[in-house]
Formats: sequence, structure tokens, C-alpha cells
Amino acid sequence: MNIDDPWPTLDEAEAQVLEIQTKLHRWALDGPDRRFHDLYNLVWNPAVLLVAWHRVRSNRGARSAGIDGLRPKDLPPGQSLFLFKLHLELRARAFQPLPVRQRRIPKPSGKSRALGIPTAKDRIVQAALKLILEPVFEAGFKPCSYGFRPGRRAQDAIAEIHLMASNSYEWVLEGDITACFDEIDHTALMDRVRRRIADKRVLALVKAFLKAGVLAEDDILRDTRTGTPQGGILSPLLANIALSVLDEHVMAAWTTFGKNNQARSYRRRKGLPTYKIVRYA
Repeated sequence: MNIDDPWPTLDEAEAQVLEIQTKLHRWALDGPDRRFHDLYNLVWNPAVLLVAWHRVRSNRGARSAGIDGLRPKDLPPGQSLFLFKLHLELRARAFQPLPVRQRRIPKPSGKSRALGIPTAKDRIVQAALKLILEPVFEAGFKPCSYGFRPGRRAQDAIAEIHLMASNSYEWVLEGDITACFDEIDHTALMDRVRRRIADKRVLALVKAFLKAGVLAEDDILRDTRTGTPQGGILSPLLANIALSVLDEHVMAAWTTFGKNNQARSYRRRKGLPTYKIVRYA
């Protein structure tokens, strides 16, 4: 491929990406145990990279720079030499992510949370990975999960809780996983990813992002032995993959409570619990 060869327009690229995603999602639905073997070629596909770059540059975070000092909003908006070089780098498997720049963001409680800012180049690759991996994993996610998923939002989770509270359920127990993004176990997460993804090139790329390290505000470079940086484009999907274990466990219990309200009412009369998880973020 030559720099002078025409890349698709953004409209053409979005149409191509939608077609790719539709096929991947359908194949994942049709084969719940299917493992995908040849996805890496899609990551460096010009259409995928162009859509990924457009989303990165349109994101509010485009005003922030990683350790490379480049703000995505300052780079050319369409296909450019920058994007073409990244395409060649990925194609040659020469791409290696850089550490994220860490910033601590104040919380209303007075505490702070760590935000990881990847480089512009890393954000594009993460966005490309997300475009390819999300349709595959969405096919297996449980309907009780509402956080960081396409077409779902906090209001939908609230609506389900309201529906259940209007149908005999009396208690809402709210829980939070402490430092969820920071504490995700890499080995357990990669095991979950491997259940669907067999392409070793994609697996190596995901793992490289997990192990890229963090440049803290004190300018000390620290290894990342656990977690996925909050602020990374791929991180919400990886968090959902990790937490899908929780969803599956609780929903498996839900199915044993009976197939209808009458069966669950019988359990309550016997003093037995019935419960269901509604997870947002």
C-alpha cells in the first residue's frame, strides 16, 4: 500500500466498519463457544483506523496529551501521514504502547481517583481494538449489565430497579467495588479474553496495553501489575469482560429461583431469598 493510494472517506469507512461489526456480532451470537482466530488484520484496516481516529479526535479527551506531548485535537483530522505510519507500524507488528500519563482527579468526597492518559497513537489503536472486540463480547454479556455498553445508560438501570421495586421486591442493596479499574487481575482478565479471542497478535496487543506502565505525577515510571487505566478507551470494555464473571454467577442463581413471579413468590413465602443484580459501571 502506498501513501498515494486512496483511503476511504469517513462515510465509506463508517459503512465498512459497521458491516464488519455486524458480521462479528452475528457470528458470536450464532456460536457462543466460538473463538475468533483472525482479527488482527482488521485492527490495522484503513477503514477501522480512520473511524477510530475520528472518534479519538472527536472525544472530549482530545484536548489532553499523553507522555508524547501530542494532543489529538492538534493533529490532522482525516487520513494523514501520521495515521498512515501507524497503519504500517501495526501491519509490521512493530507497534508498542507507551506508559500512560497519570493525573489525579479530585472527587466530591475529598478523595481523588487516578486517571491514565494514553498517547494519541495509543488511543487510536485502543479505539480500533474496541471497534473489533466489542461486537464479539457484547454477544455474551448479560442483560443485567448497563455500564459502558452501546445503547445502554444509567437511566435504563434505574428503570429496571424501579420495575422490580414495583413488583414485590422490597430492598435495594447498593454496592461498589473499591478501585475496580486499578485492581483487575491481569491473568484472570486475559483468561476471559482468551475464551473468545484466539488470535495471538490481538492477545499480545491487549496484554501490552495492560503492562505498558504509568508515569506518575512525581515523574516516576511504575509498572502496572494489576488494573487497566481509567481513562483508556479500551479500559471500560476490559472492565466489563472482567466483571462478566460476577454477572454470570448472580444470573445463574436467578434462574434457579423459578421462571415466573409465582415461583419466586413461593420461595419468599418459605422464607427463601430471591434477588437479581443490576450493574452499572
